[in-house]
Amino acid sequence: MALHSAIVLTILTLTVGCSEPRSDTTLRFGLANTPANLDPRFATDATSARVNRLLYSRLIDFDEAARPVPSLATWEQISPVHYRFFLQPTRQPFHHGAELTASDVKATYDFVLDASNHSPHRSALTLISDIHVPTDNIVDFYLNKPDRLFPSYLVIGILPANLIRTNHPFHEHPIGNGAFTFIDRPDDTHWRLMRQVDRQYVELLRIPDPTVRVLKLLAGEIDMIQNDLPPELTAYLDTDDKISIQRRQGANFSYLGFNLQDPVVGQHRIREAIAHAIDRTSIIHHLLHDTAHPANAMFPPKHWVGDATLSGYDYNPTRARALLRQAGFDEAHPVRLTYKTSTDPIRLRVATIVQDQLAHVGIDVSIQSHDWGTFYGDIKAGRFQMYSLSWVGLKTPDIFRYVFHSSSIPPRGANRGRFIDTQSDRLIEQAQATQDLHRKSEIYRRLQAHLLHVLPYVPLWFEEHVFLARRNITGYVLSADGNYDGLLTVTRRPTSTQLTRQESHQP
Repeated sequence: MALHSAIVLTILTLTVGCSEPRSDTTLRFGLANTPANLDPRFATDATSARVNRLLYSRLIDFDEAARPVPSLATWEQISPVHYRFFLQPTRQPFHHGAELTASDVKATYDFVLDASNHSPHRSALTLISDIHVPTDNIVDFYLNKPDRLFPSYLVIGILPANLIRTNHPFHEHPIGNGAFTFIDRPDDTHWRLMRQVDRQYVELLRIPDPTVRVLKLLAGEIDMIQNDLPPELTAYLDTDDKISIQRRQGANFSYLGFNLQDPVVGQHRIREAIAHAIDRTSIIHHLLHDTAHPANAMFPPKHWVGDATLSGYDYNPTRARALLRQAGFDEAHPVRLTYKTSTDPIRLRVATIVQDQLAHVGIDVSIQSHDWGTFYGDIKAGRFQMYSLSWVGLKTPDIFRYVFHSSSIPPRGANRGRFIDTQSDRLIEQAQATQDLHRKSEIYRRLQAHLLHVLPYVPLWFEEHVFLARRNITGYVLSADGNYDGLLTVTRRPTSTQLTRQESHQP
């Protein structure tokens, strides 16, 4: 309550005398984090993935039930190991004017599949044995083994083949054929895009501090923000008649990750003790204001591989202390851990609460917080004992190979904890080799139960999505996975001042 009052008082103090919103037509969207890479062949962070969806098109997309649907192409399965994709005749050209053809699709995926290029997405696509281009509008994928889920893997934004050959710096100057064209990046906190259909300009502004982000929203310096806000700030804005709020239950999976090569957290008993020491229900209720629900696996129960029967680790400090004693630790020799997180205030507060809860069972935690780039770089490089992150926008269970298979240690994938487990590898391989979808889902459920037992991650919760905008902003549709596709349809109604100015110029 004291923190809530302090934040509200700060906002009230600093917003006194706020001026009228700007009169220009550019829409400004406040971001918590910087897109780490605007080249879809290398991007792995959530902000990059969401921005890249605007700049590049992909062969397939997903419906609300996470089933693949056509985007750039429709497809048919010619044989168990042969898929033919037909590019949509109405597709847009690349932003530099060239037509997008099947050769561009082949060049994009050939680059990812070339091990020397070190794309982190390669491991999910190694089942591709060959790619043929019979015509400019048709691309054939040949697999080295059958996989019924194969179309779901083709989600990488397509790049122009001629620019791939000349090593164009796509991160610095993206060129795709998405709904938005990249205009420029005046500095490291500011990106300008233009919506193709109506030449509407959108600016993405990195504002890491959530209170500052809210102040800029209230002052009209930005028009909208999405997620990454402390719940008390959202609750405060809910009472402000200048702001509209959308909420939607999400599937973003928050977790604690571990370096399994570390001599301390590499012990199963230590990870199990941590799982029993965290009171997730209290954190969700008191800190997150009931805007999340507990998770026991990466996919929620309603997903087609989800499992509602999974039973997680209850809050049991007594059990946690007993496990620590079994591992050889006690009050005279406590467990000492380093917990890495970003400088995002809500993540820091979660880390502080986890630190306090672990202290109650005899685990001494030191928190290290870094800016997003440094933090994420450390996680990818394995420079951590324990950290917290969220997986966002998960659609298909091939994520299990990317995150947990022993062949997916960075840079070949996202097995950042260096998790090596024979049974997990076997179940992942069995699930991918199984063509019957019912049997496939059964194996993935067994895998999730096994992962919950061996604990490479401690599952925390699934978070709600929230979108906040000034009242004159309309047309934004909040997606289930928290992407930024609402920018395709968002508009601003003219203010009364702007209407008066427009009318005064009429003949």
